[in-house]
Amino acid sequence: MHPMDRVTGTVVGSAVGDALGAPFEFREHGVFTAQFPDGVGEMCGGGGWDPGEATDDTQMAVLVGESLLERGGLDLPDIFGRFRRWAAGEPKDIGLQTEDVLTNGQPWDLAAALHFQVTGRAAGNGSLMRAATSAVHFAGAGREATMAAARRIAALTHGDRAAWEGTAVFHELVRVALEGGDPWAAVPSTLAHVDVDHRARWATVLAPDWHPDDATEFNGAVWPCLGSALWALRTTASFEESLAAAVDLGGDTDTVAAVTGALAGAVYGIGAIPPRWLQSLHVPLPGYGDRVLRLPELTRLAEALAP
Repeated sequence: MHPMDRVTGTVVGSAVGDALGAPFEFREHGVFTAQFPDGVGEMCGGGGWDPGEATDDTQMAVLVGESLLERGGLDLPDIFGRFRRWAAGEPKDIGLQTEDVLTNGQPWDLAAALHFQVTGRAAGNGSLMRAATSAVHFAGAGREATMAAARRIAALTHGDRAAWEGTAVFHELVRVALEGGDPWAAVPSTLAHVDVDHRARWATVLAPDWHPDDATEFNGAVWPCLGSALWALRTTASFEESLAAAVDLGGDTDTVAAVTGALAGAVYGIGAIPPRWLQSLHVPLPGYGDRVLRLPELTRLAEALAP
């Protein structure tokens, strides 16, 4: 497989998972199987989403990617500014925590920390959901650099280090997959680079015998979200099967499927994504006029971000 197939598979695969899962958000386990008992899932729309429409997960990932390209690297104030402009554009969906951080009027380097200080809750999956573009961009820099960048971007909106570490693990597993390696085989060595205070909890949800039913939190939390994505990848044999398994878990289906789609896309490549899921794929960008990215634009973004 050509390396660029994995790169585009990561970015486009995440967007596909996001759009595929969006209509099923907050619904029960088995919802995807119930809707498509013949096993042929479609971009069906629903819940306020048009068929193939990506949510805040992909919208924020695009903003991160475009900042990295236009600023020539990691410019945290610029990313935060783009997020704020997007939030002011009244997106259809935005996480409660992320919305508070982006609209509380605090500067980029204090907003998330102050939110966490006040609420004590900031371990949602909102930094993980948008990490496909940054994972691709920093993959060429090696494990230490990509994990460090993941933490810094995550900290823009999430003050809990658990979210930083989960996003860092995701970055590293994508890096391994882009090089043609097995993300599952890389979990133990990756965990060795997780902050020691968070390592045991991450080791639990990333263990080979962990199942989403073992989760102690809703999968909108960062731990079961990433654990579920890896479970879906580990227990299936194709991009399509992994996405169906992720959505079928119910709950925060768009984000679990977006994370699964990025990992599966890095493993299987863009050619493994069913064409019927690509035809209607589109990413509106609230706050940025009438901009809508479709497959050609997402592909160009991924290629430009390639290490």
